[in-house]
Amino acid sequence: MSVDGEVRQQLRTEADEPGWEVDPDDEWGVAVVATVGRQVKLRREAVGMRAGEFGKAVGYGEDLVYKIESGKRIPRPEFLDRADEVLGAGGLLAAMKEDVAKVRYPKKVRDLADMEARAVEIGVYENSNIAGLLQTEEHMRALFGAWLPAYSDEETERMVAARMARRSIFERSPAPTLSFVQEEVTLRRPVGGKMVWRQQLEHLLELGELRNVSIQVMPTDIEDHFGTGGTIEVLKFPDGTAVGRSEGAFNGRPVTDPKQIRILDLRYSMIRAQALTPRESRAFIEQMLGEA
Repeated sequence: MSVDGEVRQQLRTEADEPGWEVDPDDEWGVAVVATVGRQVKLRREAVGMRAGEFGKAVGYGEDLVYKIESGKRIPRPEFLDRADEVLGAGGLLAAMKEDVAKVRYPKKVRDLADMEARAVEIGVYENSNIAGLLQTEEHMRALFGAWLPAYSDEETERMVAARMARRSIFERSPAPTLSFVQEEVTLRRPVGGKMVWRQQLEHLLELGELRNVSIQVMPTDIEDHFGTGGTIEVLKFPDGTAVGRSEGAFNGRPVTDPKQIRILDLRYSMIRAQALTPRESRAFIEQMLGEA
């Protein structure tokens, strides 16, 4: 049997596709996936291919092809590329990859990613976990795996993929100003085991070398602590507007009112002043690595 024949026998099935279900509460996502599926079906029928025949051509099982065409399954980018080629769509199906990729991420994460993509300045104070933008993929999986009630494999894959996609902010040009303050305890907790923990600390050191990134550690022995109200996030945009959120203010809801933003800004500024400087924080993390 040829290599091509072996590949055709190993068709993707629903079980091979964790994390690619459509969220029924995401109206925009449902509409996008339904539109893409309808286009695939129309073009398949236009060239006279049966679903099974088409599935073999793109490396997917017939059942999964039907799910994609009926808008019940989010197609992978490589599926759209292969479908475009097999059906002679001239790039129209492949062009849908960008919108389809966004659908996989939960709506609230998409909204956050959109804001982060527009922000020129982001400040984050975290007291329970390492900030999402700073996490390694292994650290993310360990965190999601420890939450209760337990997430399904599909939910975990979707959240990890969404959080990983947000890390593109470190590659933006012009680069935004990013500052993070982490409670000492979030760095000492060996989430995922010793190896994952060490890799996470090393990742923080790597990000801290970026000119636009500031990472500070808040020592546990600080007596008068302005961060006892919980996590703080403030995103500022080119037009002078901003959005912020804090667990201990305004019922934990996102706010845009300038007076409320000033309050969050003040709290965050005081927290940064209390924390170790970026240079001291780097030495602190390096010391932790040496002791591990």
